[in-house]
Amino acid sequence: MSKSLILTTGIYDMIKDHVKRKKATPIQEATLLAQLKSAKQVTRKELPEDVVNIDTRATVKYLDTNEEEVFTFVAPDKAKRRNNTESIMSTMGLALVGYQAGDKLTWSFEEGEKEIELLKVERI
Repeated sequence: MSKSLILTTGIYDMIKDHVKRKKATPIQEATLLAQLKSAKQVTRKELPEDVVNIDTRATVKYLDTNEEEVFTFVAPDKAKRRNNTESIMSTMGLALVGYQAGDKLTWSFEEGEKEIELLKVERI
């Protein structure tokens, strides 16, 4: 976990609250707390275009299968399955938030640990 995430202050506070309310698994909680300690907080205006945040579309590749998948992240209250949008506080949202295109990461999902490469991030 050597890479510092880039988070807006709002997202930083959301993640802190998520952990405080015990909504993450113990492994995810430990990871999130470590990430928050070293995270760089910025304003929304200062956030680079290629960082996963609310209102971004992220293309990922699972390194074990080489499968690609696209996620559209929105605020928790805006996430709707019929619109193919996912909350930034979902498991995948928490795994990717603050990372930039080109980054590789490992995250603990319900079905086990996965290595992911973030191929592309675009604002929507």
